[in-house]
Amino acid sequence: QWIDSGNRTCPITKLPLSENPSLIPNHALRSLISNFAHVSPKESSRPRTQQEHSHSQSQALISTLISRSSSNASKLESLSRLVRLTKRDSSIRRKVTESGAVRAALDCVDSCNQVLQEKSLSLLLNLSLEDDNKVGLVADGVIRRIVAVLRVGSPDCKAIAATLLTSLAVVEVNKATIGSYPDAISALVYLLRVGNDRERKESATALYALCSFPDN
Repeated sequence: QWIDSGNRTCPITKLPLSENPSLIPNHALRSLISNFAHVSPKESSRPRTQQEHSHSQSQALISTLISRSSSNASKLESLSRLVRLTKRDSSIRRKVTESGAVRAALDCVDSCNQVLQEKSLSLLLNLSLEDDNKVGLVADGVIRRIVAVLRVGSPDCKAIAATLLTSLAVVEVNKATIGSYPDAISALVYLLRVGNDRERKESATALYALCSFPDN
């Protein structure tokens, strides 16, 4: 729309563009935007007391998730509610990351319980929306779990895992790390061949994001 309106400068830097700029659609970013539920003005202007309640609630949910004595049912309930909270609140995403809950979520990804696995992947996807978390998640070992899920997870888990790779690949250094990880790209290609419509769409988007790095 910017170009079609006759503008010949970059909307960010204001620097002039060439007469016929060679532009490539950012399908990876578009996919992430389509997966993100925008907060309505009504939600964003909620009373401060409700925000404080959400933060207090998140702390209790985090404690349940990271507790060794919590049952799978309790962890699943905590994950489900944290997924809802972190989807719309950046401050809660940061709080969850800083609390040490990432490792607990990664342990749930290793679970044989597919529902628990799906909710933990959804939570990690929400946490990856924060740019500061993208490199940290890779350092914590999320790629190994994602590749395993791409191979043997349920269809929904595979699709979320591929979307998570797309989110992580927004950071340039992660593109190199993911691309050099054994079986990461081949697992996405395999999913592109045999997956359902959603799996193929998400794996294609992840591959598109990764292949903007020349070595991949």
